[in-house]
Amino acid sequence: MVMMAFCAFPLSVFAQDNMPPAPYAYRQLDDPQQERKARELMETLRCLTCQSQSIADSDAPMAGDMRHQVRTRIAAGQEPAQIRQWLMDRYGDYISYTPRVNSVTWPLFAIPAIVLLLAGLAVWRRIGRRQNYKGDE
Repeated sequence: MVMMAFCAFPLSVFAQDNMPPAPYAYRQLDDPQQERKARELMETLRCLTCQSQSIADSDAPMAGDMRHQVRTRIAAGQEPAQIRQWLMDRYGDYISYTPRVNSVTWPLFAIPAIVLLLAGLAVWRRIGRRQNYKGDE
């Protein structure tokens, strides 16, 4: 069993990504307006490999493939909203830096507002008590 693992290990080295980058991964579109649209969209999409960078800033092969997809679809006439939706359907909501409110994510938007409301209520009651206390003297 161990011998089979050692025999298979060298094969995994050859399984690395040796493919050249997609054509539009590092090349801009010829039309400046289309490139501007593509660039604006790419800056709002998260790299799934790096996770802390947008696909516009990342050098990961996955980000290059996604840049290629964005530029190809912009060149084909698709709107950025359509491309964003396609990528979100394919990779999930996590890919977008601008999340949408739905049945799963609404608590993420509601809880901070509730906490702020409760904190404001607590401060208001505290100030009210101090004024009442000072008024009794």
